[in-house]
Amino acid sequence: MTPNLDESKKLKIIDGKWLSAWILNSVRTTTKALGERHSIKPGLGVILVGENPASKTYVASKEKTAHDCGFETFDAKLPSDATFEQVSDVIERFNQDPNIHGILMQLPLPKHLDSEKLLDKIRPDKDADGLHPDNQGELMRGKGNLRPCTPLGAMRLIDLALSGVDTFRSSPTEIPPSTIPEQSLAGKKAVVIGRSILVGKPAALLLLERNATVTIAHSKSANLPELCRDADIVVAAVGIPKLVKRNWIKPGAIVIDVGINRIPETGKLCGDVDFEDVIEVAGKITPVPGGAGPMTIAMLILNTYRACLTLNGIKDE
Repeated sequence: MTPNLDESKKLKIIDGKWLSAWILNSVRTTTKALGERHSIKPGLGVILVGENPASKTYVASKEKTAHDCGFETFDAKLPSDATFEQVSDVIERFNQDPNIHGILMQLPLPKHLDSEKLLDKIRPDKDADGLHPDNQGELMRGKGNLRPCTPLGAMRLIDLALSGVDTFRSSPTEIPPSTIPEQSLAGKKAVVIGRSILVGKPAALLLLERNATVTIAHSKSANLPELCRDADIVVAAVGIPKLVKRNWIKPGAIVIDVGINRIPETGKLCGDVDFEDVIEVAGKITPVPGGAGPMTIAMLILNTYRACLTLNGIKDE
């Protein structure tokens, strides 16, 4: 929870740590049942190339979460000068391993490697990040089991914002699964700032699936503040620190900040939304850190669990 806020502002926080704990608690329970009924343990294969400190931290966090949920993890750590063929060989080995159900290749890769071509080599039914062209095409059709993790997490954060659940006073283990249903967004206007295949485009498609009226904007859009002021939901994923200001936001709107930026002068993290400014008018808002980040990891784990069921011919449990 973000410190130094009065209680009225704390109640506006869409707490990604709380929501991820709520989702992972359910995954932990179903994973245990999966092992008892079918003697199967979900397996996550992780590929890390190079010594990027942030990537190493993210991978460690993802693997710890997987272990906490009862998953098995499989590591492949390659040097920063690894060739395309070396990385490709690891992907193929993971593709063929029946104990691995989800494959994560930690991005960014060293600059000499073509990340798109390597991502394309991951089996679509093991694509834990939901970034393979086949899975993105399925998303365009409104189908598919594996969707991009960050946009998927953003949708669940919107569901939490509309659920009325008080995360400030409730423990994740006290709230049953049916309490935070997927919400229809019919009649609501949404603006997505950003057009990447990682977040912006898939987030817009997921919002459309829920019947929102969606505008995709970006850093070069004309009248960006005016576009946002008309929205009931704003998803910021453009990579510009504190771009979105208070006067951009319709009073009472839901604001999902997917951006994560490090301020050089202080080393602190901030989002694409000026949090301290925007919380004054927003109805609900995600903090950075503690909003979209934990949910991205939770969705990675959930995707791997779903892939495990599909690959073993088991209906959702």
